[in-house]
Parts: sequence; structure tokens; C-alpha cells
Amino acid sequence: MKMRAARMHGYKQPLRLEEIPVPTPGPEEVLVKVGGAGMCRTDFQLIDGYFDRGQDMGFPFTPGHEIAGWVDSVGSEVPAGLSEGDQVVVYGGWGDGTCRQCQGGNEQICPQGHWVGFGGHGGYQEYVPVHHRYLIPVPGADGLTPATLAPLTDAGLTPYRGLKKLRTAGVLGAGRTVAVTGIGGLGSYGAQYAKLLGGGATVVAFARSDEKLKVATDNGADHAINVRDKDAEEVRGELQNLTGRGELDAVIECAGSVESIQLAFSLLATEGAVASVGLIGNRIDIPLFPLVAREFSYFGSFWGNYNDLTEVLALAQAGQIKHTITPVRFDDINDTIDALAVGDVLGRAVVVYD
Repeated sequence: MKMRAARMHGYKQPLRLEEIPVPTPGPEEVLVKVGGAGMCRTDFQLIDGYFDRGQDMGFPFTPGHEIAGWVDSVGSEVPAGLSEGDQVVVYGGWGDGTCRQCQGGNEQICPQGHWVGFGGHGGYQEYVPVHHRYLIPVPGADGLTPATLAPLTDAGLTPYRGLKKLRTAGVLGAGRTVAVTGIGGLGSYGAQYAKLLGGGATVVAFARSDEKLKVATDNGADHAINVRDKDAEEVRGELQNLTGRGELDAVIECAGSVESIQLAFSLLATEGAVASVGLIGNRIDIPLFPLVAREFSYFGSFWGNYNDLTEVLALAQAGQIKHTITPVRFDDINDTIDALAVGDVLGRAVVVYD
């Protein structure tokens, strides 16, 4: 039996749209029929060589780390609880199960771990074998389809973990102002979590497109500022006019560019905090003295763990998450990757198999 797969044969090359054999799951694996595969800018970066550390990626392989679908078949040693036809999402950070991070529940940062879609089988193919430990069943109700569920495994998960770190740092709450910078796939969810977890904080969205800022306000942001071609003082003035304050107590930084991170810190209030979840650039460049003297906090926050994902899915099942989805045909995957590279996708692009 054959399936369609968009496979990576090397860096800086378009994915090859091929037909390959459907993989056979191992005894502890489940074969997932992919119903939706989220397309992340990280996939463009993977193809472009951003994650090349001189290691053999095992070309060819299929990218795609945001996956939702249905159980097609179950291995002989999979415990009871998963049956053919069940709707599932795939948790993508696969650890070795033995290190300190895995034992603490954070398999996505396991030093010896593996991420789905980064070598081997990913969501840009019609069937994916997954160890049963990394599947979460989600009943197909309340509009929760693979197309809406797949983005929650990264775009909807990553800013959630970042907001939890800001909440733990004590910089959210009534009378505070939190900014969501970069209203792409992550930021469209980040604006929602800033309201859900913010404890009454005022939420301000920063982006370079009015169309994307509308997504943020539709998703709960109190205010929106188009930062295109504006310096920090111009943005501060708009922030002052909108909120009565020219400072930010917290920032969930979903862009990851040098300029966006610099803007976040230039507007940060004393004892404020920034959580970085975006990865457009490779470096940060912020002044040291204000970081120390004003006691700023800076958190790196990568993806999310299994429990974080179960919390996100619970919010979705309760109807508390909105989705901005751009469906993508399999044949249009490469064109969409090119659009992701320049930020021309609204919300989250999702490959939907016909």
C-alpha cells in the first residue's frame, strides 16, 4: 500500500512530493492516519538548514511536527485504550525516558531526544507510526477536527507554556500590561492565553500587519499596535495613549527576531519579564546594564510538555480557544513553505488530506 509524502532529500531544496510505502508500526506503536498537519515556519527553517548541527538527519525524511488524525491500526503490545478510528493528537517531543528532563516530565528538552518530523516520519505524509505514549485521544465533538487540533500541538502549545512561566514569575495580574509580539501562528494563540492566564492584565498585540492585528483583537487582545517602521519611542507613545502607561510588565515574544526582542526590552518596566518562544533569528542583542539594574527576567521557553498539551486540549474542549486556519492541499505544500518564509500566512496553515 502506498501513501503520499512530501520528503526532504537535503537542505535548501524543495520537498519532493512522492509516493512511498505506508510504514508498518512496531509492537508498541500506533499507525496514525493523518487528518491535519500544521505547517510551521520552523519547517521552512529546517529545510533552510537552521537546525543543521552537522548531524546525519537520515535523508530522505518527512517533516511536519504538528499532527492530528485517527488511529488506523494498533501494534500487538499497545495497552488497551486506543482503538481503530479514535481521533488523536500526537505529542511531538519524544525523549529517551531516562534523563533528568524526561523524569521531570519535560521530554521536549531531552538532550538525547527526538522530535517528530525532524528525521523519520512526519505529518507531511498520510500515515505516521507513533509510540502509544505520545498519543492523546480527543473525542470528535464541538468542532474539534484534525485541522483545528493539529496546530494545538505546537502553535497552540508553545505560547501557553511561555505564559505559564510569566504567570509563575508574578508579572501578570490586574493593573499589569502584557504584550504579545508577532501575531503569526503562535501569536494568534498567545493573545488568547494572555487573556485566559493574565489574571486581568491588559493585553496589547504588536505586529507588522493590520490583518494579523485584527486576528489578535478578535482573539481577545485589548489593544493592537502596528510596529512596522516605528522606533521604540513611537511605539511607547502609542502604548501610553492606549493604556495610560508607556511600559510593559510582561512580553510573550512570538517573533524571535533581533528587532522584536530589542523592542520588548526597551519597553519593559522595572522587574518585568520576557518569555521568548519565537525563533526567526539566531542571536539576541540587548543592553546588559538595564537587564541587571532594573532586574529584568528573560525566559527561554521551548515547545511544551505532555501535561501542558493536555491542558491546552482541555481548554479547546471547553470552547475557550479560537482557531485561525488556512487549509493547504498536499500539492501546495512547497508554495506554502515559501509563504511561511516571508510571513505571508494568516494564522496557521494546515495540510488537510482529501
